[in-house]
Amino acid sequence: MTKTEVVVYANADLLAAAAAARLVTRLVDVQAAKGSASLVLTGGGTGIAMLEQLRQSPARDAVDWSRLDVYWGDERFVPADSDERNEKQAREALLDHVPVDPARVHAMAASDGEFGDDPDAAAAAYARVLAANALPEDHGDVPTFDITLLGLGGEGHTASVFPESPAVYEQERTVVAVRNCPKPPPTRVSLTLPTIRRSHDVWLMTAGEAKADAVALALAGAGEVQLPVAGARGQRRTLWLLDRTSASKLSKVYQPPTA
Repeated sequence: MTKTEVVVYANADLLAAAAAARLVTRLVDVQAAKGSASLVLTGGGTGIAMLEQLRQSPARDAVDWSRLDVYWGDERFVPADSDERNEKQAREALLDHVPVDPARVHAMAASDGEFGDDPDAAAAAYARVLAANALPEDHGDVPTFDITLLGLGGEGHTASVFPESPAVYEQERTVVAVRNCPKPPPTRVSLTLPTIRRSHDVWLMTAGEAKADAVALALAGAGEVQLPVAGARGQRRTLWLLDRTSASKLSKVYQPPTA
């Protein structure tokens, strides 16, 4: 059964720096235990700020980047050179600055890529990538990710699974195309909640007062159809990394001392 932990930091900058330090430690531990590690990246302000902090950290070289598989939780279905792409942001923030193995960096297709402007084909292709990287001990067509990083929106979406959208009801497919998103760009590709729940650890990182209601509702046990982030759980641990403002509506039981 998953263990839920909440850590609250004084501000967004400290949150990003502390999350980067946690990530180095966790990746090093996983690699020491089994030789390689897998990481699912997120976009958004906090997620990219954390990668920038990691790039600047002297501790980053403790990770064997050549033995890391990198995936994405979702992607904006835009051209490859668009500044909106999570992949482009992650490469500029970190991946272009560390010796990752290009064959182990699994990006989702762009709208001007091999599948053209067909998000369903792009989603199906990414599902095949996941299946090809699943091991027999994973017992399915999704790798058991070591760490999945996620953000959330003020209305409760995570990855690109939005409240009461077709994606939030999906139980069979591992990756889906998402259309008519309530925030731009409207078309995306996303892991589904069951796929996210194949992770050992899920880290939910967010900052800002606009996220406070969603954080409080999720930790109070809201349903995932109305609040998809409530359905983002790790098999071993679900870790909420928050700043003080995003945690401002939590009850005392969920507010540990500020880190």
